Amino acid sequence: MDKFGFRSLRSRSLKGFLSLFLVGVGLCAALTACNTPASNTAASPAASGSAAPATQGSVNLTLVSYAVTQAAYEQIVPKFVAKWKADHNQEVQFDQSYGGSGSQTRAVIDGLEADVVQLALAGDIGKISKAGLIESGWEKESPNDSIVTKSVAAIVTREGNPKGIKGWTDLTKSDVKVITANPKTSGGARWNFLALWGSISQKGGNEAKALDYTTKVFKNVPILPKDAREATDVFFKQGQGDALINYENEVLLAKQKGENLPFTVPTDVNISIDAPVAVVDKNVDKHGTRAVAEAFVQYLFTPEAQEEFAKVGFRPVEASVSEKHAKDFPKIDKLFTVKDFGGWSEVQKKFFEDGAVFDKIQAKA
Repeated sequence: MDKFGFRSLRSRSLKGFLSLFLVGVGLCAALTACNTPASNTAASPAASGSAAPATQGSVNLTLVSYAVTQAAYEQIVPKFVAKWKADHNQEVQFDQSYGGSGSQTRAVIDGLEADVVQLALAGDIGKISKAGLIESGWEKESPNDSIVTKSVAAIVTREGNPKGIKGWTDLTKSDVKVITANPKTSGGARWNFLALWGSISQKGGNEAKALDYTTKVFKNVPILPKDAREATDVFFKQGQGDALINYENEVLLAKQKGENLPFTVPTDVNISIDAPVAVVDKNVDKHGTRAVAEAFVQYLFTPEAQEEFAKVGFRPVEASVSEKHAKDFPKIDKLFTVKDFGGWSEVQKKFFEDGAVFDKIQAKA
């Protein structure tokens, strides 16, 4: 545990948690995540399912999020810990788990006792709600319909952009190979798919034109990795493809780390990639952590926390921080959201269920 009082865990299944309990609270385990691996290794009794309710002396929260938020939370968590200590004279310790949004969703449903979740899709939190862990109406419990970070889609190219890729239409060129993950298994890839489809439908094109365009793009996709992290590895480490569809925030964070990836953000039309946060009601009531969990979620919408999200490439949702960083993000002429498709429930049925649109596109591709 570091001086700020937060820890992390890699457990991904109920089986792992029961094993931790049996071997004792002092023993750490390293289990592999279903999608991208969690980046930290320590586990704690509070995450094992054997936690006692919080006491006045200290409180433990388990935060479960998708991988690309980690850099922001490394700064936000200690700030909240210090603030809670100053305001309430109580220590807060954090267990943190990061991985693919889909695998994190399954882990929470299967027994990972998260107090707070931030995931890549509202639909993922909806699955946790349907499992009986989060009360219905969770979207209205926090500001901005509980959307705490935003991004848009970006197209990463090879050095020098030899194929001259400038926007969505270039992805259908016969000599362009496109890398994106499989939307049947990857939440991030679903955003990519909707960005492609919406680049036609949200600019006046009908369903037939959107289907034709998206099919042409997927004919240029040589491989469908299972998640966004694997897709990135295919593009960079294996050298496949001419273009990689990715999140703008991931590209900006890589740039901060010295990886000057050539990329373009289509500004004529793009999708708002909205990631929500929620308190896991069943678990906070079990742990006695509701007050601090709700306070932490509310803190994520403050200018102080939103500034940290902005620093690592997310488009802020708080007005003053958004205005401050307006120059850092290109303005999108036509910015659409998943609500323009009827919400995630409708999107899932129309595009990603077995036999739905994506399966039909794959049959043609």
